This record gives sequence, structure tokens and C-alpha cells, in this order.
Amino acid sequence: MNVLEVQGLTKRYPAFTLNGVSFDVPQGAVMGFIGRNGAGKSTTLKLLTRILYPDSGTITIKGRVSSLIELGAGFHPDMSGRENIYTNASIFGLSKKEIDSRLQTIIDFSELEQFIDNPVRTYSSGMYMRLAFSVAINVDADVLLIDEILGVGDVNFQAKCFQKLQEIKAEGTTIVIVSHSMGQIEQICDRCIWIEDGLIKEEGVPKYVDEHYLSEMEQIRLEREEADRQKE
Repeated sequence: MNVLEVQGLTKRYPAFTLNGVSFDVPQGAVMGFIGRNGAGKSTTLKLLTRILYPDSGTITIKGRVSSLIELGAGFHPDMSGRENIYTNASIFGLSKKEIDSRLQTIIDFSELEQFIDNPVRTYSSGMYMRLAFSVAINVDADVLLIDEILGVGDVNFQAKCFQKLQEIKAEGTTIVIVSHSMGQIEQICDRCIWIEDGLIKEEGVPKYVDEHYLSEMEQIRLEREEADRQKE
């Protein structure tokens, strides 16, 4: 059963167009997105979360959606970490009673116990990520959307987050992840989509899609070096 279905997704900007993107993700599967900066990966995820709306195309998502799209999105800087847990989790559809029952689990995972009652404007980017990730994985989402968020914070916590993603995948959560880390993509993803200039260039087994992507990026680098040498 497909939990996420996207057909003909188009979003136009003055200098960029996401053009007719279509894909589907079965329940419990993980789909990875790779591509250069500005290729359309984050735009696709923002459309899935309805931060943006498409000019054309359809998005069908079955169940509760949780997302980590922009660091600190949904957090109020003058509210404490604890208060922001309640606010953020309620945005994802949890009742106060449900948040009460998960509050300590969220705080424990974040490892921010001693800072949890401080305003989040005093938090570092790594602390933001810890709190945001801890909320997002504890709302019993059917679909989890992640945009490059695991590039923030210390190595040990990144590893902890990645292990948690593998656990919730095993429990049946469907995940869509944007990452520049080919290692992460190959470890956790069942399928991978390479987006280039707003179009899907390739979809398939992560290992092979990654190899093709890296090969083309290397070829582009060599061509630029050669062009620079000719200018000298």
C-alpha cells in the first residue's frame, strides 16, 4: 500500500521550475532525495508538508505527517524548550494529554534536561536540532519528512538520531529524507531519487543512483577545471 503518492508536481519560480515530479512511497519504506543545491529537493519536501503549494499536480498522504524541514521552524524563540514541545507537538496533531504522556521521553531523547526551561533563543543550532528531532519522532507519525537536518549537531547525537530512524522504519513509519550524505542514503533508503534542475533524472537502488550522481558531479568538476585552465 502506498502511503505517499505524488503526481505531476510543478512549482514555478522566476529562476527555477520544479517540473512534473511524480513518485510514490509504500508504507514502511524510506525514499531518499539527492541532487545539487538548488535542484529542487527541498522545494519538493516543502510541497509535501504544505509549507508551499504546487502550481499543478497532486499530493496524497495517508495518516499523520511529522516533519523536520527547517531548523527551528515552529519554535517560538521567547518560549522555553518545554513550552515549545507542547506547541510543536500540537501542530503535529497531538492532544495535551498525549503530549503530557510523552513529555519526559522527548526531553530524555533530546538530552536537554538542564536547558529545557530556558528560552530557545538561547539554544545553539545543535540544541535546536535535538529538540526538533525529539518532538518529530515521538508523535507517532505515519510519514516522517526530513530535510538535511541530521547535518547539525555533534557526531554522537547524529548517530543516535540515525539509529532511531532505523527503529521507526522497522516499526512501519514511512520516511522521505533529503541528504547530501551518500552513506546515510545508502544505509537507510530503499529507493533514491536524483533531482536535477527541477526534474527527476533517475530513480532506483540508492547505491547505483548515488554512483551515477557522483560520477556526473566529478565530470562537471573536471570540465570546470579544464575551462579555468583555458582562461589562464
